[in-house]
Amino acid sequence: NSFVTRTNTCGELRSAHVGQEVTLYGWIQYQRQGLFLVLRDFQGLTQIIIPQDEAHSHVKELLSNAPVESVVRVTGIVSPCPLGQENPKMPTGDIEVKAETAEILNSCKKLPFEIKDFIKKSEALRMQYRYLDLRSFQLQYNLRLRSQIVMRMREYLCNLHGFVDVETPTLFKRTPGGAKEFLVPSREAGKFYSLPQSPQQFKQLLMVGGLDRYFQVARCYRDEGSRPDRQPEFTQIDIEMSFVDQAGIQRLIEGLLQYSWPEERGCIMTPFPSMTYEEALADYGTDKPDTRFGMKIVDIGDFLRRSDIQFVQNALSYPRGTVKAICIPRGVRYLKNKDLESLKESAKSQFNQEIMEIICKPDGSLKSLLTKFLGEKQQSELIQELNMQVDDVVLLAAGEHKQVCSALGSLRLESADLLEAAGLVLRDPMTFHFLWVVDFPLFLPKEENPTELESAHHPFTAPHPSDTNLLYSDPTKVRSQHYDLVLNGSEVGGGSIRIHSAEQQRFVLEKVLKEDSAVLSHLLEALEFGAPPHGGIALGLDRLISLVVDAPSIRDVIAFPKSFRGRDLMGNAPDYVTPEELESYHIQVSWPLAEKEAKQN
Repeated sequence: NSFVTRTNTCGELRSAHVGQEVTLYGWIQYQRQGLFLVLRDFQGLTQIIIPQDEAHSHVKELLSNAPVESVVRVTGIVSPCPLGQENPKMPTGDIEVKAETAEILNSCKKLPFEIKDFIKKSEALRMQYRYLDLRSFQLQYNLRLRSQIVMRMREYLCNLHGFVDVETPTLFKRTPGGAKEFLVPSREAGKFYSLPQSPQQFKQLLMVGGLDRYFQVARCYRDEGSRPDRQPEFTQIDIEMSFVDQAGIQRLIEGLLQYSWPEERGCIMTPFPSMTYEEALADYGTDKPDTRFGMKIVDIGDFLRRSDIQFVQNALSYPRGTVKAICIPRGVRYLKNKDLESLKESAKSQFNQEIMEIICKPDGSLKSLLTKFLGEKQQSELIQELNMQVDDVVLLAAGEHKQVCSALGSLRLESADLLEAAGLVLRDPMTFHFLWVVDFPLFLPKEENPTELESAHHPFTAPHPSDTNLLYSDPTKVRSQHYDLVLNGSEVGGGSIRIHSAEQQRFVLEKVLKEDSAVLSHLLEALEFGAPPHGGIALGLDRLISLVVDAPSIRDVIAFPKSFRGRDLMGNAPDYVTPEELESYHIQVSWPLAEKEAKQN
């Protein structure tokens, strides 16, 4: 209450304050028949008793007629609630304030929606009136917890471990590869800035400059459509260190998260478990596995290799051919036939992968198209291989390794959604499973042209020390020194040890990626002036906080987020500018005819 004219907040009064005169400021949350109202501020709620005597008639009239969400000042005496009328659900539920004076500081007009967490409202309406939505308990909690976590991170990095907080430029130039970047016109004809998708180059240059340890709460930008866990502008905890290896970065991040982790979410244990990219793909079908539940992918290729099943033999005849399966516990009990058909259709439409189901009947026998090819002994062995129980459903796929794993990994998550919708709890949102995924490939074939390569992450990632020679002979087989941090099936961080040799960096850009290295001439030149070995990581702050508070979208942990299409519905941005304003940037807009007519009308 320092620097302000209130004596207390609406969330702090208790029985110990009985008899004291207090002055509270807040919003009217609720008012009942001119008898009492509930006053709300950032910290909580207090019940205000409206006086009924003639001497305070003006106070009664004022508070009885004030619309909900009006801002008021109330001065009164703290009193105990009458016996039996206490409210144990409110921290201030043992007391009430008997109003003596009051003032309406600002009246509220008719609301577009009620300011209550349990009232359902469309996300578009919430974003249009974001300043009202911010009054809700949940958003207040999310933003305050976010602030506390960031503050603890600053303490850990700067105060305890000597990191330097450096702000890097927002206006820069295009970076080859990676996500699409926003362009910003300049007054030089034909020249544009780019908004950085991360401070990647700057933090490497800071290491060349000898800063040793850099940190920043960095604003980043990507010109991509929004998804529940992605925004065109987002925030990351950006870190870079000199003379460090992968293990050092991992230890730093584990300590950082342990130090800043909110007490109400329990303890997190370190060190975090680790698995390779290949292990993650083989066991979970994804490079960001949710390890809170089982249903791991099982390889049954060797078991079925002895069978006469034609489609199995066809799949296994290919160089990377495989037969794998997942077992859905109690699938018969929790999933309907339409659910199983939906899962098979999903694999077909998304991955062009056929799925065969196997059901374990109450008598322990199997129901499947496969059974006519398998004897009783083989069926019994298959049950053991898959660890099947009565009422379990197995989904089996045969084909190319990565396609099969990806399809089953997706079905694993879809099955978990269906099981949980039917009442079986698999993934506790308040259980936090961190995981390091390492040894990613350094390069991947381009989707549009598989004969060309692109960086799996970004072109500054160093090759794995054991694979350095392969970089010059067979780059497709090179593992990288990249590492991702995964939490409950979501990627919350990614980093790498960087290339610090100008010669190697130029080779990767020009020979492997076929990029014009002139765009990065400043960085290449810097690497020639005694660049130290260095590495770093960036944590996605929005995504991390959304997982901590179990929010359905990162938009619920950002004060003023963009919509699904990247628009600001409150301020109606982006917006048109006049031709006169564009003239100094040497830009003319070529309007599609329909849009031109709509704008003129």
